[in-house]
Amino acid sequence: MTKKEGIHMEMLHCAMVGGASDVALCAGLNQLKNEHRHLNERKRALYETAGQIINGELENKREALDALRKGTESFSAQLKHHAEREENVLFTMMARYIGRENGPIAMMEYEHDEAEKYIEIFLNGTKIMDEDQAEVLASYIVQMYELLTNHFFKEENVLFPMAEKLLSAAEKDELEEKVCTTGLQ
Repeated sequence: MTKKEGIHMEMLHCAMVGGASDVALCAGLNQLKNEHRHLNERKRALYETAGQIINGELENKREALDALRKGTESFSAQLKHHAEREENVLFTMMARYIGRENGPIAMMEYEHDEAEKYIEIFLNGTKIMDEDQAEVLASYIVQMYELLTNHFFKEENVLFPMAEKLLSAAEKDELEEKVCTTGLQ
C-alpha cells in the first residue's frame, strides 16, 4: 500500500468510526459543505451523460460530447473556485496545526489535482470531437465523479469536523470572511 493509499484508508476509517458528521460547523465550513451540494448536483448530471455515452444510449455522440464538454467547462470553473478557497484559506489555516506535506491536507490537495487532471484530459480530448473516442473520453468524467464523491465525503466527515475542533474563534471568523463573501456563483 502506498503512503497516499494509507492516508486515504485512515481518513475513511476515521469518518466511519468518529461520527464526525454530527459536529456543528462554523459558517465558513458550512459554506464549503453547502457548495458540495451544488457541485454534487452538477457532477451527477455530468456522470449520467457520460454513462449514457459509454453505454451507447445516445444516438448522436458528437452532440452528447459537445453538451458534456460545455457542462464540464462550467463545472470545472466552479470546482476550481471552490478548491482554491479550500487550499488557500482552510488548508493553510489547518496546516498550522497538522502540517501540509503529509496527512489529510496532502491527500485533499492530491485529490484536487487528480480531479482537475481528469477534467483536463477530457476537455483536451474533446477539442476534436472524435466520436470514435467518445466512450474513452466520457470515462474520464466517470473517474472524476467517483474521485470527487469520495473526496467530498472525506472533507465533510473528517476534514471539516477536524477544522471545527482545531481552529480558534478568530480563525473561524477569518474563514467566514474569506469564504462566505466569495461563494459559488
